[in-house]
Amino acid sequence: MAYDLFVSPTVFRWKGYRFYFFSREEPRVHIHVRDAGGQAKFWIEPEVELEGNYGLKEDALSEILSVVKERKQEILNAWREHFSG
Repeated sequence: MAYDLFVSPTVFRWKGYRFYFFSREEPRVHIHVRDAGGQAKFWIEPEVELEGNYGLKEDALSEILSVVKERKQEILNAWREHFSG
């Protein structure tokens, strides 16, 4: 596996957004989201919530938050799989 894929694996892509996490960051479960317009970080536990927004527009952010909530279990599964190894 390529080093960069291991360090920041992509969990999924949706409408041009990449949903991923960094291997060497804090242990609290979270997901990063990025596209050409900016990026954001969302806590996954204990509740899904925005941690920070860096350039994404409010309407896009709202839509992304909904996707993160809908796919929370998928994100948790990917997190556990990645960090258990």
